[in-house]
Amino acid sequence: MSTLRVERVLTAGTFELDGGTWEVDNNIWLVGDDAEVVVIDAAHEAKPIVEAVAGRHVAAIVCTHGHNDHVTVGPELAAALDAPILLHPGDDMLWQLTHPGERYHELADRQRIAIAGAELEVIHSPGHSHGSSCLYLPEAGVLFSGDTLFSGGPGATGRSYSDFPTIIGSIRDRLFALPEETIVHTGHGAKTSIGAEAPHLAQWIARGH
Repeated sequence: MSTLRVERVLTAGTFELDGGTWEVDNNIWLVGDDAEVVVIDAAHEAKPIVEAVAGRHVAAIVCTHGHNDHVTVGPELAAALDAPILLHPGDDMLWQLTHPGERYHELADRQRIAIAGAELEVIHSPGHSHGSSCLYLPEAGVLFSGDTLFSGGPGATGRSYSDFPTIIGSIRDRLFALPEETIVHTGHGAKTSIGAEAPHLAQWIARGH
């Protein structure tokens, strides 16, 4: 029996919203084994993601939220991998900005996605966007936080469809309820852990971002 594992694909491109454009590197995460995987986020380029999948069955492509840099190649990837693409409907407005008229399957809070003998648990974590969601893999002690939580603080909330008190509530009530040893794999940048970030909540609230 092959072992459940987490793999990272790094892609580069732009994030665009509210008339601004920023250069960004995105982490795409593959969760599974030698036979099947779930792909987390569809950022910038399909080719390196397809190459990393390497012919395995793709159970789902889950977008942590609807910002263009996380859904860039969603429909293309879904077609190439013959897999459903999942997004929380709270981010439909953002999805339509990038893929008007394209369909996706709705991701729901507490939904469970079976993969390689384990289950990814969906945690709706609004604030960075209305539909932002994290995926928790208890079997591996890992959380995929999208842009909700980073090493050093919460995701940005200074743009449309975002709200700072909401993201603080999501992190405090949902993410910091997880075990301290939980490793956090983020949508951008380095990994962290729940235990490393939780002591700083009051500082984040005080600085207001």
